[in-house]
Amino acid sequence: MFDPYESDHDQQPADAPARLIVEADGGSRGNPGHAGYGALVRDPDTGRILVEKAAYIGKASNNVAEYSGLVSGLELAREINPAASVHVKMDSKLVVEQMSGRWQIKHADMRVLAAKARKVLDPRRVTYEWIPRERNKDADRLSNEAMDAGMAGVDWKPRAAAATTAGEPPVAAAVPRPAGRLHHLEVWTRDLTAAEASLGWLLERLGFPRMESWKDGVSYGSDDFYVVLESGPDVADASHERRRPGVNHLAFRAGSRADVDLLARRAGSHGWTLLFAGRHPFAGGPEHYAAYLENAEGFEVELVAV
Repeated sequence: MFDPYESDHDQQPADAPARLIVEADGGSRGNPGHAGYGALVRDPDTGRILVEKAAYIGKASNNVAEYSGLVSGLELAREINPAASVHVKMDSKLVVEQMSGRWQIKHADMRVLAAKARKVLDPRRVTYEWIPRERNKDADRLSNEAMDAGMAGVDWKPRAAAATTAGEPPVAAAVPRPAGRLHHLEVWTRDLTAAEASLGWLLERLGFPRMESWKDGVSYGSDDFYVVLESGPDVADASHERRRPGVNHLAFRAGSRADVDLLARRAGSHGWTLLFAGRHPFAGGPEHYAAYLENAEGFEVELVAV
């Protein structure tokens, strides 16, 4: 019987690893906005990175960038050993679930990229695993290097090549990324639907576009910083109390005083209550113009005029 995935070229090269790990990531600054991806192939036995690649793809969504990274990673693996068993690790729940066949692919651009990914290697030899972003640092670094390079109008170069080019610093150095900067914030909620209606609505108004969604969660923002709203069986059946020790509230730059006033007025229709109404808008002090809001679950946010 004819097998569309069999090829005269699918012979394992001498000394090539029979198993390979692909790690891929993609990002978009603006979603859609300046986008890029990063991909690498790792030897599962030694953990050594065998090859890596990154590319700027112009203006695109975060999900398109993620899929582009996947395609590139599979192509890199095919170049090393077209007959290898490949295990893909990504922090995009959407891509992993769709490529594993558990979620439908509704977006036309992603259907095209998913079909392209399935043609690179025999899908029967490719498995997928979702990993947290903190375990995908190498691919994340590559995708950010690609976006940095594209926004600077230069081509991405691997770190080793960039370091040996006389007089030219590595592209990644063009945009410093301090180690202490916040990466993401995760908010657990007992009612994800209600949290999306209140906190999700507010995040989008503050410039955090919806990124990805999965069974028990949704994220807003970009690869530079994002906020996760998550529910599920691990969330304790207890009310949030902001006055207990721990994080009290989140404060966001909300634009001008007029912007703060407008958001505060509209927030009431989306599950928010104005706190400290008697002292609004100077509850934080005579020089601090802000609105303090609380939703039905007790989460507090502060909208600061800047």
